[in-house]
Amino acid sequence: MRKCLRILSFAVLTLFINCASRPQPVAQLPPANQSTQKNPEFKLTSAAFKEGQPIPSIYTCDGVNVSPPLEWSGLPKSARAIAIIADDPDAPGGMWVHWVLYNLPAANIGLVENLPATEKLVAGGFQGKNDFEKIGYGGPCPPSGTHRYFFKIYALDAELSLNAGATKAEVEKAMEGHIVSQAQLMGTYKR
Repeated sequence: MRKCLRILSFAVLTLFINCASRPQPVAQLPPANQSTQKNPEFKLTSAAFKEGQPIPSIYTCDGVNVSPPLEWSGLPKSARAIAIIADDPDAPGGMWVHWVLYNLPAANIGLVENLPATEKLVAGGFQGKNDFEKIGYGGPCPPSGTHRYFFKIYALDAELSLNAGATKAEVEKAMEGHIVSQAQLMGTYKR
């Protein structure tokens, strides 16, 4: 009996040492195409859909294809302008850009549904060119399956020195060193 207890104790100790010496899994980082939220108070929401939920067809190519309403809160006091980029990392050819907005006044707290497809917005700011080669919003239109659509908002410490109609790449380059906080809202759409 004593010999059995020694063997059992040895087996438990060996198991403990093996488990303790194994490398622990590293926390999963979000994919590079997703923004991370730097300021937990800064939030982006929509009355049209909740985080991780389906985007109603009215905001897609299967519906009227109008832009969804967006609201944000918790904007840092140091913010002077806002930029928003909406894109689909699940597109067959890689990242597909659906909407680019920038130099929105920091005093704004949201965007109404169905913004007109104009470069200059009446309330201030600009819309850029999406991957449909158009100015303004182009809704989800996946060829098949379920895709994720990330609406990313950036609080900036200055307006961007860009003309109307800029691309996502131009806006991202201009934002370098000016992002004071960011947040995102992700919706899905299936065809």
